[in-house]
Amino acid sequence: MAPLLTFGEKIEAYEVKVFNEREVRASAGILFLFAMLAFMNAWLAGNFLPTKIFVVGFLVDFSIRLFFNPRYAPTLIMGRWIVRNQQPEYVGAPQKRWAWGLGLGLAVGMFYLVVLNNLVGPANLLICLVCLTLLFFETAFGICLGCQLYNLFNREKAQLCPGNACSVEERTEIQKLHLGQYVVLAGFAFFIVLVATSPLIQGTQVSASSTLDETCIVPDWAIEMGHEAQWKLHNNCP
Repeated sequence: MAPLLTFGEKIEAYEVKVFNEREVRASAGILFLFAMLAFMNAWLAGNFLPTKIFVVGFLVDFSIRLFFNPRYAPTLIMGRWIVRNQQPEYVGAPQKRWAWGLGLGLAVGMFYLVVLNNLVGPANLLICLVCLTLLFFETAFGICLGCQLYNLFNREKAQLCPGNACSVEERTEIQKLHLGQYVVLAGFAFFIVLVATSPLIQGTQVSASSTLDETCIVPDWAIEMGHEAQWKLHNNCP
């Protein structure tokens, strides 16, 4: 029976305590999904209720991870259940403490701004974008950006990184990119630009009415956030 108050799991084969990266990544995916839903509700509809609910849940989840025991954090419980049939991939717990500490700091900032003071502005947007970026990199690429802080402030470098990234000194052939691949990537980007600017695509856009009606009156919350132009763009208003 593991201690109730602990951080990480002890596996005999490893010197440091560990987490199962698969459940951590699944947890990040769950958080990213709800964070994106809350963000889009606030950005497009001016509805900040989902954001407030998410911030409170995020704060509670990360507080449990850091001050109690990560195995009882709700999203990690869900993540463990989702990937329970997959082979575990162990990663070091010490660097996760730094990453989750950063996440907790972001949650505290948003809790103060949005939940306690109902403030809307650039600070909220910046914190949201940082949070979404961290969650996306963890979910999509298995890259823990917050874990990089551990290496900056500790003499002992992180051990057991996702994908064994801490100990990879030389890439194998299957990991390398060649000139032809760069050419294809550049060509694809150029092709997308051509598609985006082509008359066929541009001609399918809904033309805005020359006269403003009630549906194109910018709401006060968008003006207060400085998002008047974005609101008009999303609502096809001139």
